[in-house]
Parts: sequence; C-alpha cells; structure tokens
Amino acid sequence: MHIRKSILALCVLFLAASCAESKKQKPLLKSEKQEGSLVISLAEQPLLGYKYETEYPPEGVDSAYQRSGYIHPLRTPKGKILTRIQPEDHYHHYGIWNPWTHTLYDGDTIDFWNLKKKEGTVRFAEFKEVTDDGYTALHEHVVLKDNKNEVALNEWQTVKITPGEDPSTYTVDLTFTYECATDKPFLILEYRYAGFGWRATQEWNNQNSEILASNGSTRAEADGSTARWCLVQGALGDDFGGALMLSHPSNFNHPEPLRIWPVDQYDRGDVFACFCTTKNTDWLFEPGKTYTLNYQLVVFDGKLDKEKSEHYWQEFAKTE
Repeated sequence: MHIRKSILALCVLFLAASCAESKKQKPLLKSEKQEGSLVISLAEQPLLGYKYETEYPPEGVDSAYQRSGYIHPLRTPKGKILTRIQPEDHYHHYGIWNPWTHTLYDGDTIDFWNLKKKEGTVRFAEFKEVTDDGYTALHEHVVLKDNKNEVALNEWQTVKITPGEDPSTYTVDLTFTYECATDKPFLILEYRYAGFGWRATQEWNNQNSEILASNGSTRAEADGSTARWCLVQGALGDDFGGALMLSHPSNFNHPEPLRIWPVDQYDRGDVFACFCTTKNTDWLFEPGKTYTLNYQLVVFDGKLDKEKSEHYWQEFAKTE
C-alpha cells in the first residue's frame, strides 16, 4: 500500500512539473479591455490593440476625423510599435484599417476612406466573440452623405494571434467578411487606394526602412504591381523589425495590386503599404451573398528575406 501511494505521489509530482514546464515553454495569450481598446498580450507583453471605442482627433481638428474599429498599436514581440494613427498629414489614417474609397451605393458615389469629405465612415458596432487570442467584431460602413446615416455594408472582422515557434515572431490572421446591409447592391469602383492599409511607425523613412514584394519589386517599383506578399521592415530604435503582409490565394483579384507610397513621400519617405484589391478593377457585392478576404501578418523582430517570406506565404496558402 505504501509503495502504491509513493508511486502515485511521484506521478502527481511529475505531472505537475510537466504542466509547469509546458506553461513555461508556451506563454499564454490573454485579451482584456483597456480604455476603449481590446488588448491582446503574450506573457504580459502587449502585441495588438483593437480600438472599439471612438477615437477623436486632436483639439482644433475637424471632428469628422473620428473613427473606431481599427488596429493600433501593433507591436513586435519585443514591444516595438509598428503602427501610427492620426498623423498630421493624414488624420484619417488609423494604424491598420480597411475602408473602401470609391463606391457606388443607391445611385450615388460614397467615400468611406477620406473622412473629411463626410460622405461615409466605418464604425465598430459590437463584438460577436472575444477570446484570449482574438476577436470577431461587426463593423458598419455608414453612408453620411446628405444626412442619410444609413448602414450600407456589414463587415465581420475576425483576428487571431498565434505565437511563432521562434519567439521573435508571431502571426495575426485577419478575415474580413462582407454582406450588403440592405437590399441594394454595393459596388466598389476601381481606385488607386482602398482596402487593407497599414500606416507605419513614424520612426521609418527612406533611409532606415525597406519594402520588398513577392514579384521582386522594391519600394521604388512596387506601387501598382501585383503581389502575393509584401515585406515591410526597418530600424526600431536600436533594433530592427517589421511585418510581412500575406494575401490568401482565395482573395478576389489575387495576386492583389499594391499601393505603396513613393520613396520621397513628404521628403523623408514616410511609409504606407496597402493591398488595394480594387486598384485595377471593380468589385460588386450583391444582396444576400457573402464575400471574404483573408490576410496574415507575420510580425517579427530582426529581419526577413525573400526566401523566408515566400516560405511563410506558401504555408499560409495551404490554409482554408
């Protein structure tokens, strides 16, 4: 009897030690609401903030620039910030966000991107699900023109974070699912920028950052080209890091056109990168149908090269 108890006690100790070691090897993700944002952290290091409450522009700036339903800050595993909101040159830029610029709805053209025009906006409506590794949120694309205040398009944004096998990386899977909110079609018209955009950190300029697309284009040639992935990386203080943007092969108009700011943007070369799905074509959303875009961000400290970037895309392309 004593021998059995001793063996049982040893088994319990072994399992406890194994669980402790497992937790030590795989830090837990956690999400919590903080001051109007859902913050997702890994081992107590914040990685991603999703702003669900309305963010207003600085005092003295037109209140039309207010916005909710965007990602900021996005951080590298070491905590370096990769995104920027409300820069003075573009107060309507909000970290990582995805409005449509040139649309036709109910017989009129509506711009949901350029908020100052007061034609349309995108706003957070509610959470459908919140988990420790992500969320699903409903975004309403609202027509403001002529005081309509009418929801034209519903978008469910699903975000999930997965720690990388290498602690210097993690992935963010993003799914945007669209449905017409009324019995009227929603037509996205061809335009030079729209969709999944990233306004990068103010630390980056044309001297300390670089862009590489899957087609081999660097920043100087990438704008308007089509790509499976786009790598954006640069100096972050004394470190280096960035994010790899991946477009899933199931996406409409894949490989997708890129909108990349010129090397001499604002002289210093501020960085903006966008998968502009409708840069070279229209896209019609019909009532009663569902439309989906899938992306992944590989967020990292250090540097990535073309071969590693292609490997990440090949793995992402295998997912459903």
